[in-house]
Amino acid sequence: MDISQEVLRIKSKLIQRRRDFHMYPESGWVEYRTAAIIAEQLSRLGYHVHVREEACKSASRMGVPQPEVLWHHENRAIEEGADPRWVERMRDGHTAVVGVIRTEKPGPVVALRFDIDSNDLTECAAADHRPVREGFASRHENMMHACGHDGHAAIGLGVAELLAGYKERLSGEIRLLFQPAEEGSRGAKAMVDAGWLDGVDYLFGGHIAFQSKMLGEIVGAVGGFLATTKINAVFTGKAAHAGAAPEEGRNALLAAASAIVHLNGISRHSEGATRINVGTLKAGSGRNIVADKAVMELETRGETTELNDFMKKETIRILEQTAKLHDVACEWEIVGEAPGAESSPGLIPLIRQEAEKMGSVKSFVPRMDLGGSEDVVYMMNRVQEQGGQASYLLFGSPLTDGHHQVRFDFDEDVLVIGTEILVRLVLACQEG
Repeated sequence: MDISQEVLRIKSKLIQRRRDFHMYPESGWVEYRTAAIIAEQLSRLGYHVHVREEACKSASRMGVPQPEVLWHHENRAIEEGADPRWVERMRDGHTAVVGVIRTEKPGPVVALRFDIDSNDLTECAAADHRPVREGFASRHENMMHACGHDGHAAIGLGVAELLAGYKERLSGEIRLLFQPAEEGSRGAKAMVDAGWLDGVDYLFGGHIAFQSKMLGEIVGAVGGFLATTKINAVFTGKAAHAGAAPEEGRNALLAAASAIVHLNGISRHSEGATRINVGTLKAGSGRNIVADKAVMELETRGETTELNDFMKKETIRILEQTAKLHDVACEWEIVGEAPGAESSPGLIPLIRQEAEKMGSVKSFVPRMDLGGSEDVVYMMNRVQEQGGQASYLLFGSPLTDGHHQVRFDFDEDVLVIGTEILVRLVLACQEG
């Protein structure tokens, strides 16, 4: 059996799936079409498929859209080809999917995680943008796969197909975790709380490119995950005529703007790097009306969980105290959060061993800092706390634009590399 040849055999299918997911991007908790396709494919391959509360704990989900938004996307998914039976089982934003192979032979529990959601971004429509030129650009306004999760989902289905063919070789249990709502760090915890990382001996996740931009490069272990908190804040004041009686108003826009200035003035920390960013501010109703409402979306990050906690506490203090200063109300909500984590160094030799068997791999980097946030850390931490090992890999690829940018695109040959290394790792864990 030549695994490399087996992966090349399904290369066209990997690309077709990636492009299909790219055309129909879906953001966190509304990935109905994506999840329905994944569930159906896993079912056809003979996996035990788990959805809804079996796949993610409902109460642990963060930042779930309003019911009318969920309803809209449920119906759109069906219109765009999703099987209504799967959508029905996923209603109300339960878009996590787990596929399981349970063998009758003793062996390890191996889990693989694939994120499936898109970004809230409108894709570039220029004729020289490859997805436009080749006919697979996003068909959804303000939704775009600008982080490679379309590729991750395609890799996940490729891995599922090959592992199903090797079922007689497998022992223990294989869990494929297709996770919604990674963007905003909202989805992994719900799958952890549903129990899918309990008893796991080995966990592998991965990402296309990010810090690794060379096709054929594999990074075996990622660390330096920034802990993060995502916060929505609503300032509520009182509207008034800006010319005739401005003194009767309480300006929510001014309060929010003042808060932004002070948020960006939070002291840097002597123990490591910290970040804060206000991503959106929507306020006011007209140029001649004192604004009575302002809605802000922001995030904090820290090199460690403790540093992020410092940023979070300072952020909440500033939001509340600035509101008092301007005599307006402020309500805030945490809509996403993730701690820090480190990949298990003990897995690096195994990953190197399997990467060196692949003709497509030209470079192996043992470890690299991510320099960003990823809620896979909830899964990694749970596995490691129980004595298991977890590693997050990078699959190198050149990019046409950076992650979360409107011209983002990657070299589709990376789909073959990502699929092959993960299949090899599952089989190697069986032998180890």
